[in-house]
Amino acid sequence: MALRHEPNASYHSVQDSLRVLETVARHTTGVTETEIARETGLRTERLTTLLRMLRREAYVEQIADGTYATGAAFTRLGSAHGHEGALREQLQQILDRLRDSVGAAVYISRYEDGEVKVTQYADSPATPKVNEWVDFRCSAHATAVGKSLLTQLDHDGRRDHLARHKMARLTSRTITSDKLLLSRLASQPPTVPVLDLQEYAIGTVCAAVPITAGSSVGCLALSLPVEHAHRLRRAADTLNRNAAPVLLSLTI
Repeated sequence: MALRHEPNASYHSVQDSLRVLETVARHTTGVTETEIARETGLRTERLTTLLRMLRREAYVEQIADGTYATGAAFTRLGSAHGHEGALREQLQQILDRLRDSVGAAVYISRYEDGEVKVTQYADSPATPKVNEWVDFRCSAHATAVGKSLLTQLDHDGRRDHLARHKMARLTSRTITSDKLLLSRLASQPPTVPVLDLQEYAIGTVCAAVPITAGSSVGCLALSLPVEHAHRLRRAADTLNRNAAPVLLSLTI
């Protein structure tokens, strides 16, 4: 199955962040911002933004003399021992922060072995998660998560998925025509969030953005009660802009 991986802003942020991390890791006694800029070729403004994010996520730390060294999270994720647990913990911290910054429940989902899987989420009493009243594996046609994952497959991959999962009508807004859905998936720009406007469940709206690391297909999503639908696009844009730390954690 071929994948449609079209780089977005988060992808470029991750590539630049990896260059910074590689530079910092090479200098075991610390490296100045000026030296990092020279070795990576990144503009000062761009580098300052990336270093702020990398410090917040504990991938780098600023030591007493003002130089930069690798941080605790980078060390944990770089270790073969306990990597899965460290990754899950790191992602949960990022999701918790995202939940608070967008004011919505947030989710990480992957497309694995031909199925949609929500692997982690962050919710709260004020930002409740979606009630999974129909298994997400059977409702990719109706969810922002499912549609975002399907957009990252090629045409044959999408057709294969839809052939294995009947497109049931879950609400009056659900698309049940495979021809219409395939047309919409094909025309979905990779940099624009995929929306679910009460297609999966009455009373809930959702948005999802791709997070593609290597050959794996994934997405970051949020859900809101319909009375907050006016916040959906702005929240989705915030999610999109802040997807880089999630993608970076999956890449290290």
